[in-house]
Amino acid sequence: MKKFKALFIYTMLMVASYSATAQDIHFSQFYMSPLNLNPALTGVMDCNARLTVNYRNQWSSILKSNAFNTFSASYDAKIPVGRYDYFGVGGTLWADKAGSAGFHTYTGKISGSYSKQMASGRGSSHYLSIGAELGGAQRGVDGTKLRWGNQYSNGTFNESITGETLDRENFFFMDMAVGLLWFSVLDDNTNFYIGGAYHHLNQPDVSFFDNGNEPQFTKITAHAGGEIGVSRNFVVVPGALVFLQGPLFQLNAGTNIRFLLGDNQSYQSFDLGVWTRLSNRLDDGIHADALILSARFDYNNVGVGLSYDLNISELSAASRGNGAFELSAFYKVCGSERRNVYCPKF
Repeated sequence: MKKFKALFIYTMLMVASYSATAQDIHFSQFYMSPLNLNPALTGVMDCNARLTVNYRNQWSSILKSNAFNTFSASYDAKIPVGRYDYFGVGGTLWADKAGSAGFHTYTGKISGSYSKQMASGRGSSHYLSIGAELGGAQRGVDGTKLRWGNQYSNGTFNESITGETLDRENFFFMDMAVGLLWFSVLDDNTNFYIGGAYHHLNQPDVSFFDNGNEPQFTKITAHAGGEIGVSRNFVVVPGALVFLQGPLFQLNAGTNIRFLLGDNQSYQSFDLGVWTRLSNRLDDGIHADALILSARFDYNNVGVGLSYDLNISELSAASRGNGAFELSAFYKVCGSERRNVYCPKF
């Protein structure tokens, strides 16, 4: 019975990894991975340029060396246009690998945006940003390490039984996305934003079989958040994110509490946060998947974020509550040209 349970859990995790052909990567610290979230966020920052890196490790307590690993690095900058508007330009590289068969996707993309000031007042401003991205991806798997259902007999794997053969173990495809963002700045510590993106406009074929005709599901992203200055040294940073991709649904929501530690000579802040992730099971409604604990420290132009997903789904019996670990970091390049426009601190 224990062997059957272990086999079932392992099989479900492997199915989840191959269902990634339909589902995109995601970060619990989505607010520290702006270019992966929405191309309209390209160049939306309170400085002139930004370098961001993210790393996520998931299910290592069960899959050990075959755990899900996701890496991302992006660079973007904003270019002033006229008196109040901006162009944003950027590029992103990410890699995702999971499972004993080395299922992986490597992606490179470029993005651009235009931010138009829609209104302004004394110490406040309101912007509409539109963005787009274009990229290419290479996807592959080691077919010799795959195990197929017909190779199991009474719960035991029999390697002498031949499994299926993939027509293409590695292939390349193009990808496109567009996005919109509205953000309003009320003062240095109070702002809000709301945005949406539409990914996989061209619905590339991501099947490993020549006659598979498996188009990538388009993904609709909706997100909102901001910063609410409660006092001189205390800021509430709420946020929410929704993914809709084919039959898949995911909601992340929560808040960070930010403590401002610096003085007039430097910016220092420390965040602590609690978030939750809800997702659906096919034909079985929406369930709680994880409780996310996060921390972040900013010092002038450098920021580091840490988070840990506590698994609270039915898989917690096998994972012992262990979900995913994330590390995020950014470096911003600032200069004299800031034009009094402050953005949410992604």
